[in-house]
Amino acid sequence: MTRGATLAGLAAVAALAGLAGYLVSQRAPAPAAQEPAARVVPAVRPEFSLADAEGVVRSIAEWDGRALVINFWAPWSPPGGREVPVLNRLHANHSAEGFQVIGVAVDFREDVLAFMQETPIDYPMLIGEQDGLDAVRAFGVDNLGFPFTVFTDRRGRIVTIHVGELHAPQAEAILSAVTAVDDGRLTLDAARQQIERALADYRSREAATPS
Repeated sequence: MTRGATLAGLAAVAALAGLAGYLVSQRAPAPAAQEPAARVVPAVRPEFSLADAEGVVRSIAEWDGRALVINFWAPWSPPGGREVPVLNRLHANHSAEGFQVIGVAVDFREDVLAFMQETPIDYPMLIGEQDGLDAVRAFGVDNLGFPFTVFTDRRGRIVTIHVGELHAPQAEAILSAVTAVDDGRLTLDAARQQIERALADYRSREAATPS
């Protein structure tokens, strides 16, 4: 078993309770007394610090005031690697608009650095092992398979969390909604509804496309 698979065993089982409920409504009923409480996605981006690719510890607060695209991934997860070109383009095309793409690689540091030597990554990359998993859980995501991407507005409020591989049309639809929130044209709830409709339309088009 590879070392990446060891971390995969810690994080590969999906536990979506609480996450989906947050994105639809934050008024979920309380769990039964004998059941452990489900993790709750916070309304505001939690604080965390991790070392970057150069070994410098950086706080997520460094990017306060920007709308964030925080991509949690791992080199051992093929969809995470496939997202890199999409995220590079988002970084190139939307940084001037106030967006900041940040990668959070949850794996052994040397394995992440080896991946980065083979695959150019143009945005800041934070790296963690157990501390990376702690950052995952700070977002209310517990043992969720990678990748997933957190989108915040400029005030640090979590607009949505996209679970699974992020494709360019999905990312553009979400960024459009986040921009509308930052401009005051949409409330958070309205933005989430717009995102839900856009992603549903994307899934329908993909399903109708011959393989």
